[in-house]
Amino acid sequence: MSTSCREVITLQLGHYSNFVGTHWWNLQDASLSYDPEAPPGDIQSDVVFREGQTPGGHVTHTPRLIAMDLKGSLRTLRQEGCLYDPGQDTSAVSWDGSLMMHQESPAAKNPFLKDLDRLDRGEILVEADVYSSSQPHCLGALSVDTVNSQLARVQKAYRLEGSVKVWSDFLRIHLHPRTISVIHQYNHDGEAHRLEAFGQGEALLQGPVLEQLEDKLHFFVEECDYLQGFQVLCDLADGFAGLGSKVTEMLQDSYGGRGILTWGLAPVSHPNSTPMKDLYHMLNCSLGTIHLANHSSFFCPLTLRGGFGRRPSSPAEFPHLTYDPSLWFHSSAVLALALDALTLPYRLRNDSVPMWQLADTLAVSGRKVVAAYGAIPFPMMHGSSLPDALSACTDSLPWKPLSSCPEPGDGQCYGQWATLKGFEGQRLISALAPGDKPPTPLHSLHSGGDVLASYIRSFYPTAPLALQMVSSPSKLTPPFPQIFSQSLGAQGFLQSRLPPPGSPAPVVSSAPVMTSLQSSPALGQWLSELHRGVSAFDIRRVAPSFLSQGPEMADYDEALEQLRLLSRCYRDDSGGTMRSSSEDDDD
Repeated sequence: MSTSCREVITLQLGHYSNFVGTHWWNLQDASLSYDPEAPPGDIQSDVVFREGQTPGGHVTHTPRLIAMDLKGSLRTLRQEGCLYDPGQDTSAVSWDGSLMMHQESPAAKNPFLKDLDRLDRGEILVEADVYSSSQPHCLGALSVDTVNSQLARVQKAYRLEGSVKVWSDFLRIHLHPRTISVIHQYNHDGEAHRLEAFGQGEALLQGPVLEQLEDKLHFFVEECDYLQGFQVLCDLADGFAGLGSKVTEMLQDSYGGRGILTWGLAPVSHPNSTPMKDLYHMLNCSLGTIHLANHSSFFCPLTLRGGFGRRPSSPAEFPHLTYDPSLWFHSSAVLALALDALTLPYRLRNDSVPMWQLADTLAVSGRKVVAAYGAIPFPMMHGSSLPDALSACTDSLPWKPLSSCPEPGDGQCYGQWATLKGFEGQRLISALAPGDKPPTPLHSLHSGGDVLASYIRSFYPTAPLALQMVSSPSKLTPPFPQIFSQSLGAQGFLQSRLPPPGSPAPVVSSAPVMTSLQSSPALGQWLSELHRGVSAFDIRRVAPSFLSQGPEMADYDEALEQLRLLSRCYRDDSGGTMRSSSEDDDD
């Protein structure tokens, strides 16, 4: 049992990482309880949240977070936030010359942000524009009326798909004044001064950018009693991959012994992309993968894209989701749901696993790149049991690739960490009457952990396996998009009967999720394909501008060689014995 709080500091580097991070923080905020009479939940929120106090004496809970983005990426969000509002500067500046004023209209707020402003002013939201007044919201006994409880009760159909331009358009929590760092050298919008290449990002971490980051890190680290490490969300497809490689290198040098779990984020598609930009994306992903892996405890790419090459396969499809892959607002929501489960082991109140142990379990023998898979949502019939749900998936595992890496079909795996979250109210074992014959071996087992372990081992008989199971689900309150099919009920479980045609779809207010982190030979093939893609052309001839701000050609060649050697670490023969480099053919 573990009850001590091991703090984690989160860094979000890049616009898509902030999209995913915003959804992830909204999910964490939706699970916070401000009721002093409520029993402690499964998740220890203090791991990622910090408690503070405003000058007016109000207690605040803000993320222990550093978020970096480009000029023009905030829109209506103030960089310093509004919890610690310094007020208007009343100092006078004398000027005798002529004065010309240019005033720019502020960006318009969408209906969700307007409602948040009303809640901040103490107003009560009107229960209008609801999905369905008959839907249960499962709030439990709340003695405190909070933003969470009001948003969950009202369930307004905000429909933000057409109005979300940046991640702050759906941010529902307050941030600490030291959280946001804006890089003014590059623009978020437009064609000029874009952070497009790996070398541009590498060159950024110096001068004011470095000083500001070090100051923010020092602030958050100093207030931690037991810092277990850092979770880094970093854009892979643009120049933030280079910045992230330098940031993780700095964390590795300055905070040795702490866990550094890095998640490389990439959207399915980029707006206004061109063949040359697609080439840049592939180069950034390749260099980012090897450098971020070198400087992290483990590195896991997270994307719904079919691959990092210039001609990827179709985006990941989930049987019970209706998301639009081209919308960052949608794809980032799916990845945030997965990340909520993937990061669960080191955020639990009891039986938590520190970051370093999670990394050591998976990143063995230099294999520091891992792949993620997820069943979003986990297909479980309402009122059924875990053996029933898993027995319906005997031909293949229910999860889909979240790292653009197809799952191995031969049962070979060096290590796996599986998490099931959100089975609240459902049976984990079969309810057979005495003397009844179990329909499957899973129905004869006597604990949920044994059921899940037996099921996964039927696909991976010899692979080391670690499991974590938590009953509380991910709570989906506005503005999380309603991207679920009509086959799901309010709690995210499958319904035995679909709603009548023409009736409104149920509001899905929570979701069960199952995820898996794996180190397997399939990653060797994935890394080899990444290496072949960037080695197939002469970068000095095809994209000479990519190297204009670094890296040097020798460093670029060395990175590709490291990528090739890393892919060999995952190679395995039919007997499970690792091949030596002399036995391998060149890629």
